[in-house]
Amino acid sequence: MGGGGQRPSPPPSPPSPSPLLLRWSEVPPSVTESFILSGYRCPGYSLSQCLASAFRPTNETGNFWTHFLAVFVFAFRFGELFWGAEGPGAEGAADPFYYPLWSYFLGVCGLLLASSLAHLLNSMSLVIREVCFYIDYGTISAYTVGSSLAYFYYIYPRGGGAAAETAIPANLSLAPGSEERGHAPGSRPWLETLYVPSACLIALFCTLACCCTRRLWPRHRYLIRTLVFLLPFLVVSLPVFHKLWHSGAATGPTGHFFLRHCAWLLASGVFNVSKLPERLSPGRFDIWGHSHQWFHCCTFMSILDELHMIRGEIREVGRGHNGVGTPTFLSTFGVMLLLLALLAALVTWFGVRESHRQKGSAGKEA
Repeated sequence: MGGGGQRPSPPPSPPSPSPLLLRWSEVPPSVTESFILSGYRCPGYSLSQCLASAFRPTNETGNFWTHFLAVFVFAFRFGELFWGAEGPGAEGAADPFYYPLWSYFLGVCGLLLASSLAHLLNSMSLVIREVCFYIDYGTISAYTVGSSLAYFYYIYPRGGGAAAETAIPANLSLAPGSEERGHAPGSRPWLETLYVPSACLIALFCTLACCCTRRLWPRHRYLIRTLVFLLPFLVVSLPVFHKLWHSGAATGPTGHFFLRHCAWLLASGVFNVSKLPERLSPGRFDIWGHSHQWFHCCTFMSILDELHMIRGEIREVGRGHNGVGTPTFLSTFGVMLLLLALLAALVTWFGVRESHRQKGSAGKEA
């Protein structure tokens, strides 16, 4: 997540073919980051210069690679579920049972790609910089909804009855006597009805709030963004909380990976708000080792533990824990596509506002 300052600065001149890196006093205030003194790229880079900067030591290089490389690590670990020793293979991967998992995959990869590209391309212009991070916030929100779909179909308290059973792929065996497990149909209709829609509404709210912090409340922007995303975590995790509370699974694989997931998220929040270690020694961690890089690493580790938890829950479903219903294209990919359309509209609105604001500022200076 990017930020901005309040210090006035003259407009930058376009960079040379081989642009030099600048200090904090030489770039616009909206480009500066707390306690990062050097390694800045001047707004006005071309696309090719932005791409080349991934291989130069700037203060965004580590931010780019920590999430870009994570895409490939996550894709490999995700693929193990299908093409591993006990996986269903390519044919089984298309089974509707796995639609929620693929929705989760799209949410995670969208988050990691948008984050890495936002840090790589934000020096093209001040407007593009803002739009990059608007998209970044939107994809974080989309990821939370992807998680909610996986939680809903694989972790949600299982109901009984034929209408509430998940269509389990042939490669996942049904445990003997499993048809007697679970709760009576309709025992928690409020959660089943409101859970995913609530996750979507909260995702829109989080994107709106985070976009607003780029111009409002700049002094406390990191704290506000961290607290804002605490809300979807609490709501999306309701199925996990229920399982850990009522089934005594806190000491099992679900509890183990969920607690690790929470620990990594807590660590990422601490890095994001505290601005450690650069707060202790401004200038020393400008290129490598500053808090945003550790923030990226911690968030990705939390995602890996979340993936392990979901894989374990899918195996439980295969052992006969009946799910809430058969996933469909509309209830999974349809939800994600509708959410992405709404997020795109929100980002476009903020982007147009920012473009008008920049043009107005340039007109006053002229």
